[in-house]
Amino acid sequence: MKRKLKILPGLLAALSLSWSASVHALADCTVSASPTSFGIYSPFSISPLDGTGNVQVSCTLLDVVSLLVSYDILLSPGSSGTFANRTMIGGGYNLNYNLYTTAGRSSIWGDGSGGTSIVSDGYLLGLLTTVRNYTVYGRVMALQNVPPGPYSDTIVVTVNY
Repeated sequence: MKRKLKILPGLLAALSLSWSASVHALADCTVSASPTSFGIYSPFSISPLDGTGNVQVSCTLLDVVSLLVSYDILLSPGSSGTFANRTMIGGGYNLNYNLYTTAGRSSIWGDGSGGTSIVSDGYLLGLLTTVRNYTVYGRVMALQNVPPGPYSDTIVVTVNY
């Protein structure tokens, strides 16, 4: 089963989403994300601008004692159509950025194609609600000559289970 969610990463854009579905009709799962912002970008800075967000998956059993729950979290390339450089758009200008699965920002979070990675998890769900957090690591590349203003992109999050 697939569920698609939208993320709006950007200089001033908030990252928030919510979703509810059942896993094989035996568990109830919800997904949410905390707001994120890259802050104010300076085109003169020689350092990239980093930000983080959080995707939270919470599952509760409905009818049984335990159940193996597993899922994959995939991100779309956004408006750029490529994972090589995602782009935020503002006032007709593009600002290059990307989203990563690790704090070292070495593994691009995508859909598993073109060398990108996905986030996978699986666990035995017992009587209590299980909550898992997944950090989204973002980076706006340094030294991009763009005017000030809000920039945004739409990323579709797909959860396959």
